[in-house]
Amino acid sequence: MFKQNWKYIDWTFWALFGVLCLTAFIILFSASSALVYKSDSAIAPISEQMGALFVGAALAFVIQFFPTPWVRKAGYAIWGAGCLLAFSLYFPSINPFAVTVNGATRWIRLFGIQFQPSEVVKLGTVMVVADILSRIQKDENKRRYFWYTMGVVVVSVGSIILSNLSTALLIGIVVGLLWILAQLPWKYIFSILAIAVVILVSGYFGGKQLIAHDALPASLSRAETWIARIDRAIGIETDERTTAFTQEDFADMAVARGGKFIVMGVGPGNSLMRDYLYAAYADFIFAIIIEEWGLVGALFVMFLYLSILYRACYVSTRFPDKASMLLVMGLALMLTCQALISMCVSVGLIPVTGQPLPLISHGGTSVLILSIYFGIIMGVSREQRQITSVSNNE
Repeated sequence: MFKQNWKYIDWTFWALFGVLCLTAFIILFSASSALVYKSDSAIAPISEQMGALFVGAALAFVIQFFPTPWVRKAGYAIWGAGCLLAFSLYFPSINPFAVTVNGATRWIRLFGIQFQPSEVVKLGTVMVVADILSRIQKDENKRRYFWYTMGVVVVSVGSIILSNLSTALLIGIVVGLLWILAQLPWKYIFSILAIAVVILVSGYFGGKQLIAHDALPASLSRAETWIARIDRAIGIETDERTTAFTQEDFADMAVARGGKFIVMGVGPGNSLMRDYLYAAYADFIFAIIIEEWGLVGALFVMFLYLSILYRACYVSTRFPDKASMLLVMGLALMLTCQALISMCVSVGLIPVTGQPLPLISHGGTSVLILSIYFGIIMGVSREQRQITSVSNNE
């Protein structure tokens, strides 16, 4: 099976995956200093990341040979399992597998492996929504399938919104883009967008009132963090900002240091802010890239993610199968939108979200899940190229 299909492998996607892994290896040498201090080993964090990338590459290689119908069916199981695990985090007192870090209960630890169910929910939601939308055959079906996907989104967002608002918003953005690709009526899309804006704005001002009157429920404790981040982003002074530097401040300093040497930054290994940024190796790694590599490094990383999106657009337009097109575009959009959000946070364009830079930020299970993204994308591309080749020969 493997030998028969090797000639249809999409080596362009593999090249992009490989360059991202190599970029992560180089950047993490500097950005993971905090992890080095904790582990008391200069190579342990890099070794862990390289191990995860190696396993992820092997996983992607195997997945690319899975038949697409299997993958589409597996999406429902992935989505269901992710939502169940995410909902279980709402009851940390009775959930022996729940893990709380920095006041947020986002993690599950199973069999010694710690991961965020929200990452599984993201993957499953894209797979399920893409499959549902691909079933639209006639214009009169669009309303029904729109509500089906809306139900999936409500369950997905509801399972993670209290602990991970940024991921919930990311899911909403990508699903909205899939609705556009599936050519659903604009009135549906704009209606949901308007409702979402009203809910978010009302939540922001309502939360501020609850905080001011010390009436915020314990279940909404994360809302105080969200509101403080939004306030800092729009220039409203907070108690936190007047008493200490925030992570946004250190990220701004890193970007400013890199801006002094516009072309190449301060040079590899010369970052100062990596020792002050709490998440220099994760959420704010793009700020370290700018500090050390300047404009060249920033544009190179942006080029990599845009190349993934371009390649996905290029190959999916040649798929006769609508389900394959939507699946590839949904996963590629999730990757690139997450990367865009992470980069915007690092340079202070939007509030802090906690979204890491895909494959480049440090993380074991997140690397494996993102590798599954690549495996599915490359598998669909390989299968469609094989089908097209066979059809042309006939």
